[in-house]
Amino acid sequence: MNRGKSNNETLIEMDRTAWSGGEENSGFHSGSDKETLQLENAEVDKQQQSKDSVYFRDGVRRIDFVLSYIDDKEGEKKQDRRKEFEANLERAGLELEVEDKSESEDGRTYFLKIHVPWEVLTTYADVLKIKVPFKTNDIPEKKGVPMSWLCTPYRLPEHVMQPEPDYFTATFDKSKTDFFLIEDKETFFPPSTRNRIVYYILSRCPYNKEDKDKKGIKRLLNNGTYAAAFPLHDCRYWTRSPDTNCDSERYSLYKYWARFSRFYKEQPLNLIRKYYGEKIGIYFAWLGFYTEMLSYAAVVGLLCFIYGLASFKENVWSQEICNETIGGEIVMCPLCDKKCGYWKLNTTCSSSWQSYLFDNTATVFFAIFMGIWVTLFLEFWKRRQARLEYEWDLVDMEEEQQQMQLRPEYETKCTHRRRNHVTQEMEPYLPLTSKCARSILSGATVLFWISLIIASIIGVIAYRLAVFAAFASIMKESPTSKLDVVGNLITPQFATSVTASCINFVIIMILNFLYERVAIKITDMEVPKTHVEYENKLTVKMFLFQFVNYYSSCFYVAFFKGKFVGYPGDYAYMFGKWRNEECEPGGCLIELTTQLVIVMVGKQVWGNIQEALVPWLRNWWVSRSARNHPESLYSRWEQDHDLQSFSQLGLFYEYLEMVIQFGFITLFVASFPLAPLLALMNNILEVRVDAWKFTTQFRRPVASKAHSIGAWEEILNMIAVFSVVTNAFIVAFTSDMIPRLVYKYTNHDGAENSMEGYINDSLSVFNISEFKLENSPDKEEIPNWFYDQNITTCRYRDYRYPPGHEKQYTHTMQFWHILAAKLAFIIIMEHVVFVVKFFVAWLIPDVPSDVKARIKRERYLIQEYLHTYELEKLKIQLSHNGPNIEKCTCPATEVTPVKLEVLSDCLT
Repeated sequence: MNRGKSNNETLIEMDRTAWSGGEENSGFHSGSDKETLQLENAEVDKQQQSKDSVYFRDGVRRIDFVLSYIDDKEGEKKQDRRKEFEANLERAGLELEVEDKSESEDGRTYFLKIHVPWEVLTTYADVLKIKVPFKTNDIPEKKGVPMSWLCTPYRLPEHVMQPEPDYFTATFDKSKTDFFLIEDKETFFPPSTRNRIVYYILSRCPYNKEDKDKKGIKRLLNNGTYAAAFPLHDCRYWTRSPDTNCDSERYSLYKYWARFSRFYKEQPLNLIRKYYGEKIGIYFAWLGFYTEMLSYAAVVGLLCFIYGLASFKENVWSQEICNETIGGEIVMCPLCDKKCGYWKLNTTCSSSWQSYLFDNTATVFFAIFMGIWVTLFLEFWKRRQARLEYEWDLVDMEEEQQQMQLRPEYETKCTHRRRNHVTQEMEPYLPLTSKCARSILSGATVLFWISLIIASIIGVIAYRLAVFAAFASIMKESPTSKLDVVGNLITPQFATSVTASCINFVIIMILNFLYERVAIKITDMEVPKTHVEYENKLTVKMFLFQFVNYYSSCFYVAFFKGKFVGYPGDYAYMFGKWRNEECEPGGCLIELTTQLVIVMVGKQVWGNIQEALVPWLRNWWVSRSARNHPESLYSRWEQDHDLQSFSQLGLFYEYLEMVIQFGFITLFVASFPLAPLLALMNNILEVRVDAWKFTTQFRRPVASKAHSIGAWEEILNMIAVFSVVTNAFIVAFTSDMIPRLVYKYTNHDGAENSMEGYINDSLSVFNISEFKLENSPDKEEIPNWFYDQNITTCRYRDYRYPPGHEKQYTHTMQFWHILAAKLAFIIIMEHVVFVVKFFVAWLIPDVPSDVKARIKRERYLIQEYLHTYELEKLKIQLSHNGPNIEKCTCPATEVTPVKLEVLSDCLT
């Protein structure tokens, strides 16, 4: 059966024997042989034949991969490399066809089209241990979930969700092709598997006759021999392919998945996996599951915020701060030296109300809830992942199979050889001394960059300390109070916090941009053995850096600001120059919230701009001259060539972005219950932006396998454990929850309005006459009302004995009671959450019971069917040989087998 129009043209240097299809099917299943081709030379009218096709000019052989290059006049070395490389590809069994530069849109670019025939497919499917179907799944599906009709609006059509029937699968064996369900050789291996096999060959094919270690398409791309290497999309994303034999899966993905109008629909994960491969499929499965679980955290966080709004009027301490007879009469000590004057407590009225929205009794509940939520998320994801592993034939994909696929760079750079104890074959290896030296240099580089981040954070802190006095001096006459709505909100503390957060965000993005390149270079320098090892090493380096880069400013505000300030008359100074910052009477929690919102939201907005807008602008610019071409002239390979290349680390950055966000919503969530809601809204957009980007803006990535999210799973577990500790400390030391509870239950015995007098009780007294000259404010900074009253003392935030006491300015017993309560709360909260976490983890099995049953059933069937298959084969052999078994001879074949040069030396 032909695919598309049949047009015969001469192939470039195709001196080879056409594949005959090989073995005769004499067992369970028969298959039609569509690889026998009779190619003739013919001239084709280019204006009549559409070039928007995924087939060779004969209209039968599918294009599995495309290489592009520009033939430079001075590039003789490149020509020699290409000639040798393409000759070796043909010796490996691949079929090639070239599109001359005169046929390209720019008149300069050649396109080399590659087809992998059946014989090569079966050879490398055996080498790569690819699983293929051998029997239809006979295990009945579970009964539908009760009231599943409620989910109907969120469902996609069945043909989109299940593009293929459900089969039992087994590892492909070339010697047993008739054991498998091979109905059509053209479609037996999906395009994602075909392009994976081609890339495996390309990455190991030599291109230099003298030096066989010089090999791989990656090096040819780096030295400019080829401009691009990519598999083709099967059609344009906005319309189906005119070829009825083409599945137009790209169009289906765009129609049902990549449009933002489908944001409420489930994802077609099986179709994503079929089109892009398991690795990308796992990413979108994890992202979708994470987004789904975020919805529960977002609802609870929103309820906690609503509770803060509803109980607004019960906030007695804020009422006291805003009261003219209480807060208006309390004179506070200057917040900085010289340039800050005395001020009245009621000037912080607005910020105390804002702080209460996030610092109330619901905060404790939400912190505990998030500790349990993160455990449920990780445990249920393990179950979801186990189900996908089974459904996507990844159950037996052990690390050893991935270890077999060595990185070509490792094979090239490792000149030493040693015998493998398992295979008894010689294999490349990196000497221990060289490995240690590289690791030490890599670790030192990472530490240097982390130190650079810490230095930048110290610089931001110095900025905060230096400009606070300037803002205080500028705003002493409160010019911002004349502004409507926001006037009262703009205080020196607020202005300092916002500007410092913005500067910190800019520094974060700059350091992040620079370190990404450094991390890749030092990981390349370490020469990891496999792709899995490479990604794991890069993951650890990048996350360590990003952890310090993104979270250090939040850690400063949460755990250091206002904790080491001293007291009036004996202040603590940074570098002996700048006085350490104090928290407002309402606490530092609102400032932590501000810091968290700016960094988190800023990162998400910037990330979406980078992910969506930048690729779109680049593609628009590259394809601007081709937009007016008719479809018949704008070839499928040129359309994809004009798209952006999806780098090998593209998925790594997607994971990194989400894991950093996961850290924000877990490590500091006690300070901002709305963080999960913001993350949810971002992720709903993120899923569709990523889908749109993959479907419309990027070339089709080379398919690759992955049975899990890799090292990210361990990082998520680490964050989950660490988040319990950070949230316990935020509630205890950053918020005012514990001091308020201690005051409530020790001073008033739970009587009504028990929080009355809390503000006065939480502020200590200092004698103004005892101020040192360098601490006292300048005369011009002292407000007029100060002279109108006989004021001899000022207040500051601490629990210290008043002047005149025998222990003046030392901590009171109440301070130690509160400290003990804080430590007790941390211990109790951590133990409660950890006990619940471990109990939940023990209670929920990692693999669902029905998946275990299916795995056992499949393994049993493989053994049973293989046994039956061997018996049937033996019977056929005996029937052919008759009674004289010793005279058994193999039937003669008319076609001489073609010897392939299998590029699998890395498996030794």
